[in-house]
This record gives sequence, structure tokens and C-alpha cells, in this order.
Amino acid sequence: MRLPSRLVLPLLALAAPILAATSWSFEDATLTIQGKGSGVGGGAKEKLSSSTLTSQPFALNGAESLKIVLTTTEGKSGKRPHQAFLTLHEQATGLEESFAFSVKDNGKAKLDLSQKDLPHQFLTSSQPIKASIVLASFGSSTPLNHHTFDLTIGSDSATPPSIPSPPERYTSKPEIHHIFRADPRSPPKVLSLFFTLAVLAALPVLLGAWLYLGGNIDHVGKAFGANPLAHGLFFGSILAMEGVFFLYYTTWNLFQTLPVAAVVGTVAFVSGSRALTEVQERRLAGER
Repeated sequence: MRLPSRLVLPLLALAAPILAATSWSFEDATLTIQGKGSGVGGGAKEKLSSSTLTSQPFALNGAESLKIVLTTTEGKSGKRPHQAFLTLHEQATGLEESFAFSVKDNGKAKLDLSQKDLPHQFLTSSQPIKASIVLASFGSSTPLNHHTFDLTIGSDSATPPSIPSPPERYTSKPEIHHIFRADPRSPPKVLSLFFTLAVLAALPVLLGAWLYLGGNIDHVGKAFGANPLAHGLFFGSILAMEGVFFLYYTTWNLFQTLPVAAVVGTVAFVSGSRALTEVQERRLAGER
């Protein structure tokens, strides 16, 4: 069947407002404030409207959770929008935060919210927070941004809100004055002198014990005559090492002592091995 052209234009003019009037909305909306331990189905329930604002603000305390259940519609049929948010607006600072609904294909949507999900600026707000439901999607349908209810955040004396410290600003800092630890000091001179005298007093005892056990001083001349360089360097390196220890104890630091001690120790090792070889030759010859 073909309509006359004089009837097509009036029909299109009547259909255009109908097509353009399609918009996003919601229905069967319920808001529940549920406290801890109230169980499933417990808590205070209120109906929400897509055209009016609730008369009283809702209070969300520290141990409570907010739950919104609704059905999103495009025109008169339930449908899933591309965007479905609950937007909270703090009026004093202008801060906004959006929380996404969980929406099924038939438009059934829900949202769970508690104080731990909110920015700390909302937790310390003294004014009610504006809560708006935002629905939008692709196409020509008019989106919805409706101020649905107000929300007040209650404080809990047992668990006060944790407010983070302000961020660090990169500015000039106060001047830092380093206080270095004082250099280590040697023991008192009286204590050092006491132990020095004790060591010197022990030397005659050590020499007497060496003579008592059969030490032979007569071979000193033979030893230096057979290999004067080895015995001289060995005896000199022992005295030099004692001098290094004395300088380290009085004035030198570790970095000054280690190189000199390494050189003296090397000389003592090489010359000592040569001196012991000479002593072994005399022992094998039966002179000792």
C-alpha cells in the first residue's frame, strides 16, 4: 500500500517529536543504608525518583554502607546505558567523584558504597554532599544528570577518618649543619706508660728464660757472617714493624699504616726465609 505524498509529510512531522523525546531515566530505585551486623534485608530503605529530590539528606556513618538498586530505562524499556554513575559533589571545594553502577543488559543496576571508598575531603565536609545519578549512551537519546539526594558523612569517635599528610612541596629547606663525630682518641698517657713499662719489665724475664732453655748467643757472629743481609734485614724489619705500630698508636691513621706495614711485612717474610735457611745449614752441619 502506497500512501499519498500529501499524507507522508504530516505523519513524519508527528513522529519527529516522538523520536526526539526518547531519553534515559531510571525506575524502581531504592536506597538502603545498612549498618554493620544488620543482616541481609536490614537497614533503612528509601525510594528514589528520577524527577524529584528527596526531602531529607541521608546520613552515612563510619560502619554503615550505602546500596542503590534501580533499573535504567531508555524511553519506556529497560536497557543498559554506556555510562551509569553516581556522582558526588562537595559544594565547598567543588570536588567531584563518580562511582560506576554495575548494570546488566536488562537495565538492572546496583551500587555499593562505604566511607572507605570516599576521598578524605568528603569525610571532613561540614555540608551535605550532592548525589546525582548520571545515565548516558550512544545515540540520540537525551542523557540524564539528576540531583537525586543529599548525603551527609557522619564521623565515628572509635575510628576517626584517616587524613593523609599534605603532599611535599619542592621549596627551599632550612640549612643543614652537619655535626661529625670526633676522631677516636688514644687511651690516657698514664695507661699507655703503665703497659709500656710492663712490657719492658718482661723483656729480662724473656731473655733469662731463653738462656735457661739453651739459647746460644755465640752463634750471632757466625749467623751475621754467613748471611749478614738476610739476618740484618730480618732483625731490622722486626724493629721497623714495632715502629709502625707505635706511629699508628700515636699519630698515623689506618690508611697511612697499611702501605708501610705491607712493605715491612714483605721484607720480613723474604729475609726471614733466607735467615732460616742459613740456620738450617748450620744445624745440618752439626754446629747447633
